[in-house]
This record gives sequence, C-alpha cells and structure tokens, in this order.
Amino acid sequence: MTQLADTPRTPLESIFFGQARACRNLGSPFSATVLEVMLADLQAGGVFAEVLAPFADLDLQGQIDAATPIRPLGWAHAMALGGEVPDLSAIYPPRVTEADPGALAAVLLPLARTRQAELAAFIASPPQTNEVQRTLCLVGGFATVAAETGLPLRCLEIGASAGLNLNWPLYHYRLGGVGAWGDPGSAVQIEGPWTGPAPPLGPMAVTECRGCDIAPVDIRDPDRARRLRAYVWADQRARVARIDAAIALAQETGLDLVAADAADWVEANVRPVPGMATVLYHSVMWQYMPATTQGRIEAHMAAMAELATPAAPLAWLSMEMVTGDALMAVNLRLWPNGGQRCLARVHPHGAFVEWSGGT
Repeated sequence: MTQLADTPRTPLESIFFGQARACRNLGSPFSATVLEVMLADLQAGGVFAEVLAPFADLDLQGQIDAATPIRPLGWAHAMALGGEVPDLSAIYPPRVTEADPGALAAVLLPLARTRQAELAAFIASPPQTNEVQRTLCLVGGFATVAAETGLPLRCLEIGASAGLNLNWPLYHYRLGGVGAWGDPGSAVQIEGPWTGPAPPLGPMAVTECRGCDIAPVDIRDPDRARRLRAYVWADQRARVARIDAAIALAQETGLDLVAADAADWVEANVRPVPGMATVLYHSVMWQYMPATTQGRIEAHMAAMAELATPAAPLAWLSMEMVTGDALMAVNLRLWPNGGQRCLARVHPHGAFVEWSGGT
C-alpha cells in the first residue's frame, strides 16, 4: 500500500483526511482505513485521482457540501454488500472486525481500475442517507408538540430520502433510563444514551405521515436499497441492522413519499388544519438546499404562522447542523405565539441526546 503523505496538499486530500479522522472519532476505524487507502492512492496519482478528477477543483467548503469522500466509501461498501466480488466481501464486516490496509489496497485498487466507469457513475450522484436513529431525538419533539397542543399530529417531512423516518410512529424508543415510547414489539428498536429530563411521552395520535425528496430512494428496487445501506459505515453493525429492519418494515407498510422540490412541496402542503397540529420536520438536509429554496420555505412558514391558532397550530421541528458545534441542534417553533426553542443537542447520527426541552 502506498504511504500517506504527511500533510494533505489540496482541499480534496484534506476532506479525505478529515473524514477518515471523523470516522475514527465516531467509532468506525474500518471505514477510516478504507478512506486512508483511497487517499494514499489519490496522493500517488492512482485510479482514485482519476475518478475523483471532477471534484478536484472544489474548495474545502465545496468538498464538504459534496460529501466527496462518502461517495467512494459508499461504492466500496456497496460492492462488498453485493457479494459479486467475494475477495472484497471476505475482508469487509461482518466477516472481519479489523481492517487490513494492505489487503484492502490489494483488492480495492484493482477493482476500482477494472470498474472505473461504474465507480464514476456511482460517485456522480450525491450520497443519500436515511438514519432512523435520528428519530430518537425527533420523537421528543413530536411528543412536545402533542403535549402542548393536545391535538393529533399531521407530520410532513422534507428531504425524506427513502422515507424511513416517515415510519417513526411504528418504531419503539428507549430514551436512556428516562422513558420509553412506542410498540415494544416493533422490528425497529431505537435506543441510546439520554441526558437531561424526559420529554412529555404521553399518547400521540398521528393522522398522517407524508414526505418528499428531490430524488427519493425507491427501496422496492433491490439495487437502490443496497445503495442506501451502503452509505451506512460498514463497521457500525448496529446501524446496519437498524436500517435493514427499517427497510423491511417500509417495504411491508408502504410509504407516502413523492419526488418534489422541497419549497414547491411545502408551499403546496404545509398549512394549519383545524383539529390537528401540522408539523413540518427534517433532519440533516437543510444545509444541502440552495439558499433560494431555504428562503422560500422560511417565507412560506412565516406566512402560515400568521394563520395558526390554538385549534389549528403549526410546528417546525428540525435536527440540523450548528456552525462551529460538533453536535447538532433539535429546534422547535410552535405557532401561535411560538419562538424558536432548542430542545436538545445530539450526536450527528442520533447516537446520544442531550435534552433540555428548551429550558
């Protein structure tokens, strides 16, 4: 295996270096090693330098926005999941628990060369993830809306990807030691460390869960489902098992998910409805939308907030990045008379929640 240069020399190298470090910090040393194998080849001018050439002129912010290293990392995992490259599957989790850099380089680099066109096509499309663990913090937001309005919830998600988080009412949640909610017999079990008080986990009636995505993932297509699974880091087996269960449940229940521009869909669907609390929600997608789309959504929500009443409330629940903070924020606005509250700070994958409830 070619050795890594001591320091990254370009924004493209820097983003691979930074993502590998992030993977290690987030408990994915195997995925970090895969990225380091790719980075060493990139620095040596190998096949990954060639296939990543379309991204080479992006500055560091452009690399972050494009999630450049996640693209080939997902491709490698997809190849291992598919089973058509036995030598790769044999050195990938779950068959191994520790990465062998030399073995990975010996298999991955020739594979990337022989399947270069396929690899280029795979990484041309942006990554799409659908991390159901993030509903661990969102369920606290839904519970807050239900408790404060006393009304059934009408839940509308943008940037829904494959729509797995539309099924949040069908999952079972264990919020550290402070409480639980949902069907204990659910195939999708979501739990994690929880600090702070419990949200108001009472009964929640949900009248509808609908969503949109600019390019929704059709999980009825085995290749599309595999691609979605591939963006879950291979050595995070609990996450892999969770998305497998969520995909299976969604294939059984079906999903109300459409292809649409987020602003178009919000303008057409999000408005107060008497007798229920309408909730617009999203997680880790706001940063990827153009500023014009963000502005249209903000303007529409401001206009609809003026129409909200206690009998027809409107809520905006989000889990999104905060500049300069390693954790993400769960924010809630609830109209009428609702300013923004930060309910919690959470791990980017939803692995733990620091709940304050906005106090």
